[in-house]
Amino acid sequence: MKNYITHHPWKIIEEGYRPEYNRISESIFSLGNGKFGQRGNFEEYFSGDSLQGNYLGGVYYPDKTRVGWWKNGYPEYFAKVLNAPDWTGIRIKIDGQELDPHKLKLIDFRRELDMQNGHFSKIYKAEFPDGKQIKIHSTRMLSIVNDELGAIKYSITPLNFSAPTEILLPIDGDIKNEDANYDEHFWDEIEKSASARAPYLITETRKTHFRACYAMHYSLEVDGTPQSLTQFDSIEETKYIAHRLNVKLDEKKTTTIYKYAAVVTSRDHKNSDLKTVASEVLAYAKSKGFCTILDEQKAAWKEKWNHGDIAIEGDTAAQQGIRYNIFQLNQTYTGQDERLNIGPKGFTGEKYGGSTYWDTEAYLLPFYLSTSEPDVARNLLIYRFKHLQKAIENAEKLGFTNGAALYPMVTMNGEECHNEWEITFEEIHRNGAIAYAIFSYIRYTGDKRYLADYGLEVLIGISRFWAQRVNYSEDKQKYVMLGVTGPNEYENNVNNNWYTLKMAQWTMQYTMEAINYVKQTIPEEWQRIVTKSNFVESDEISNWKRICENLYFPYDQKREVFLQQDGFLDKELKPVSNIPAEETPINKHWSWDRILRSCYIKQADVLQGLYFFEDQYEKETIKRNYDFYEPMTVHESSLSACIHSIMAAKLGDEKRSYEFYLSASRLDLDDYNSDSDEGLHVTSMGGTWMSIVQGFGGMRIKNNMLSFNPFMPEKWKSFSFKINFRGHLLNIVIDKDNVNIHNDADEPLKVLLFDKTQTIEANDKITVDMNCQNK
Repeated sequence: MKNYITHHPWKIIEEGYRPEYNRISESIFSLGNGKFGQRGNFEEYFSGDSLQGNYLGGVYYPDKTRVGWWKNGYPEYFAKVLNAPDWTGIRIKIDGQELDPHKLKLIDFRRELDMQNGHFSKIYKAEFPDGKQIKIHSTRMLSIVNDELGAIKYSITPLNFSAPTEILLPIDGDIKNEDANYDEHFWDEIEKSASARAPYLITETRKTHFRACYAMHYSLEVDGTPQSLTQFDSIEETKYIAHRLNVKLDEKKTTTIYKYAAVVTSRDHKNSDLKTVASEVLAYAKSKGFCTILDEQKAAWKEKWNHGDIAIEGDTAAQQGIRYNIFQLNQTYTGQDERLNIGPKGFTGEKYGGSTYWDTEAYLLPFYLSTSEPDVARNLLIYRFKHLQKAIENAEKLGFTNGAALYPMVTMNGEECHNEWEITFEEIHRNGAIAYAIFSYIRYTGDKRYLADYGLEVLIGISRFWAQRVNYSEDKQKYVMLGVTGPNEYENNVNNNWYTLKMAQWTMQYTMEAINYVKQTIPEEWQRIVTKSNFVESDEISNWKRICENLYFPYDQKREVFLQQDGFLDKELKPVSNIPAEETPINKHWSWDRILRSCYIKQADVLQGLYFFEDQYEKETIKRNYDFYEPMTVHESSLSACIHSIMAAKLGDEKRSYEFYLSASRLDLDDYNSDSDEGLHVTSMGGTWMSIVQGFGGMRIKNNMLSFNPFMPEKWKSFSFKINFRGHLLNIVIDKDNVNIHNDADEPLKVLLFDKTQTIEANDKITVDMNCQNK
């Protein structure tokens, strides 16, 4: 655990340059706007350890799968999110000396991410070997108003000298992924020009043929006075263009460079239009200027915070953690493009190359449902609907028939592109998470029409898969599911994983309910779906019913707990406390063989199912399972702490609930898992939001209403969160005495508070004491 980020409610601050933490800081200070993003790299030339990262949403490369022993059904490729051309560079040479922050003495170094206003800045003084001292202050933003625009304000002040200085402003497309095999390069140059006043570079990905056009505009000021820039040197090299300015820096006078970049791709525009669109983006930047663009950015972020902030009084570390998570979630996905989804690292790193995992549906959908317009969450689901045919093809490759759909573990375009057998073909519970997301969306929004338009076809495909994936056991006289991997990836190829069985049963049951609803309310749509999917109602539904009624679930009669899988009790059951501290985390100290044979659990597995379906079980049942499994859970997945926090809150274990929340919310800021250098854990951030809203706030949907059963963590004085629910913006404020719910809508709303129905009038509030008495 690193503890070098200064605690602040609205800012992420690093004071003092720590080269050993630089990659972590590059991840932490990442920026994005839903369309493109980048790590918090230096603009200056930097010779230290760094992962230079710029990424474009939906742009990828299908890298050939390389495995030692090919198996039928393996994906042909592994998708890589490509490191894209870098527009951020501002290289400085003073009297021929390179400004390289890694090699110079840095004084008063500070990096700062302003989450409230959406920009990243750094400020420091550097001392050259000859004694020259210079002050640097830069501010960078990726516009969320014009999402094809990036802008930098870069100020240089010589403190004790005047000298001729070279300023180099490049666009560098000669880059590669750090995880590239054999130093492969994935971009080819198409066109460039450095002679124009707005130089540009167009590159194209190999195989997938995405094109990206980067164009730049810049201006110069000295102590606020604009400077004429008629003289510059044009540089053109392979996949690289730049302008070089030769200026004189005067002692104690500040020279400021404004650099704007248009970033446009063929995903959104015709190849023939890329230069024209880039010119329009730069014309917008020139007409606005940096200060106005920054003001627009602040206003846009203010609107986002007005609809989705969580405020905590009395605990700055907890406050900073949750706002950082919300900030990164809003940077990563805006919901404006239904072709895009959310990668586990967002725009912050290259690990987990695919666009989406099951994390999206299980951990991210609730955040976007509650803090954005319904279309945002809807587009996450439509993304899966549009990949239904690919999911059917994925299942066909494994021998499934009749429209059975297996959604991929990792995907860019609906095809499976993950090449670990035990994950790709055994961790099939992701199908259930997609079905549950449809249910969650409809339950939250009330948009039952979604079933007829999109959802039911997906549910039928998934249910067909489950029906074929089980087989009847003569020995057990039950349907069983063999050779699977549950959410606990520290067990592979097990039989009858309880969670996977639960998701299969529930999906088929929910699909039958959905069929009945569409059939009765929109019969013409039902007939369309029957025809399109070749659905044989009597045969398929009777088969699903038979399976659901006769599905085998492993259970320990003695302990009265659901068994994670058939052989779990054959393991040596020891709590995590028995593991020597020097052997943790076990995934970095133990062999894979030892891990697989151990009882230790990577993340919630049985408990994940009890979290999804808590209304089906008595509190005592949930507690028995929690008390049995949590002590054996090593929490070595970023998705573990949030679910355990919510369950601990439900069970009244306030201390553990808070501890799990804090570790989840500060997972990257404090580098809990020693892997933040590879990029942020974006999908975990959705779970962190859930920890507060569903955990401490106790929010659920019951009887078609919002329900709250909040409690106050002991360390806090108050906390509040905002929820968008069916056209109502609610602000829930909880302190040690009262719960206040404000309804900022023109219509009244009924809610459940401590299981009692309350009516909140339009533009009004209710106050209920924490002992459940109206005031």
